[in-house]
Amino acid sequence: MTEARLPLPPFNAETAAQKVRMAEDGWNSRNPEKVALAYTLDSQWRNRDQFVNGRDKIQAFLQAKWNKEQQYRLIKELWAYTDNRIAVRFAYEWQNQAGQWFRSYGNENWQFDDKGLMQSRHASINDLAISEEERLFHWPQGRRPDDHPSLSDLGL
Repeated sequence: MTEARLPLPPFNAETAAQKVRMAEDGWNSRNPEKVALAYTLDSQWRNRDQFVNGRDKIQAFLQAKWNKEQQYRLIKELWAYTDNRIAVRFAYEWQNQAGQWFRSYGNENWQFDDKGLMQSRHASINDLAISEEERLFHWPQGRRPDDHPSLSDLGL
């Protein structure tokens, strides 16, 4: 039996923002096993041009992602919410194995079950090559500090 993941739907402005920050914190941990627990066993994803179905495949996808995307730092921002759905915009910075930096921009649409687990995730993402001097996300890997600017604050 899967435990509930608070906050539960239906969402309000406060609980939707809390869910977004919890997702950001999870992804910034770069722990595929832990992050995958936020999804239903049969969760369905569209991530760019890939379709990933099921918690086990999500975990494998995340492991491969974070092996490729070094120095990963992510900021998510609530865009809209209703009942059991949340829309998010995000940006993350990462470095490939050749040393090139990127900022990836995207939008996600999430749908949750009644236990607060994500049933579906649809992500559209674009990568922009940047120089090291153009980086904006400089906190130590892990959770973004509470006083770090948001996407809106950074003009992204």
